[in-house]
Amino acid sequence: MSAEPVLTISGLNVDYGTGAHAVHALRDIDLTLHRGEVLGLAGESGSGKSTLAYAVTWLLSPP
Repeated sequence: MSAEPVLTISGLNVDYGTGAHAVHALRDIDLTLHRGEVLGLAGESGSGKSTLAYAVTWLLSPP
């Protein structure tokens, strides 16, 4: 494993909507991946797997 990460995410938050109707899809996500590592995401429907993937691949627009 390389000492230098190829991906580092710190404190990622994703919200849909605003105010009292806001949905907090992701809260304070930290993730570090090194060359050669494989990441698998598992969880119930609506748990944020796709939201995390979209955010990491820049398919979500910044607020």
